Amino acid sequence: MSILDEFRLEGQTAVITGGNRGIGRSIANAYAELGANIVVANRDEQVGEKAASEIADSYDVTTQQVSVDVSEEEQVRELSKTVVDEFGKIDILVNNAGVTNNTAAENLTLDEWNHVLDINLTGTFLCSRHIGEQMIDGGGGGTIVNLSSIAAYIASNPQPQIAYHTSKGGVKQFTKQLASEWAEYDIRVNAIAPGYIRTEMVDEVLRTDDELASTWRSEMLQDEIMGPDCLKGAAVLLASDAGRYMTGETIVVDGGYLAR
Repeated sequence: MSILDEFRLEGQTAVITGGNRGIGRSIANAYAELGANIVVANRDEQVGEKAASEIADSYDVTTQQVSVDVSEEEQVRELSKTVVDEFGKIDILVNNAGVTNNTAAENLTLDEWNHVLDINLTGTFLCSRHIGEQMIDGGGGGTIVNLSSIAAYIASNPQPQIAYHTSKGGVKQFTKQLASEWAEYDIRVNAIAPGYIRTEMVDEVLRTDDELASTWRSEMLQDEIMGPDCLKGAAVLLASDAGRYMTGETIVVDGGYLAR
């Protein structure tokens, strides 16, 4: 097998939460380009259907949209069943769905705290739990790619994000522990920790704070804050045979933010 062939994903099925836009959509496009069938798992059916249709048309793969709130266990259980009924198996799970909150800790309500933790951390557990069960029952192993953040390593500045940082730190450690527990089933579990990425959510923040991008860039080794496509290489490596000797790891992709 050539090195390029090790990155191919033909015949595999990938479930990507939040796969309709931003980082999730970029990863979905990358996997589809390499031959994987794609399940766009998101809350908005109409938006998800549009994304799934565009991916199918662009890359000639089979796609499916499943509406799901990753913090609701019954919906996640149904997601897993629906995908297996359609494709027969699940090979790759990308836990990408996430939210943030920029409220100072002294003003953050319990409901706001729970909302971030429920989606970012509990959602990662629920999707891994139920889709991982299908991987285990199928006997063929699989790969799970979680989206952590450089927030798992540092305190953000100047934005207050205590719930977000707590959730992403949890995702990082969750990744290591799950990799340890599921190694016997040939399921690899890794994570990507992005730095500041020009997603729609970040662009919306920058529109209201002109100096924030300059503050972030001043801490980076690279001058440009890149878009979601800069994460595709890491996501493909972790999902494919090229990364078969990697599990329990978190890859930082941050323009050198943590290097200083």
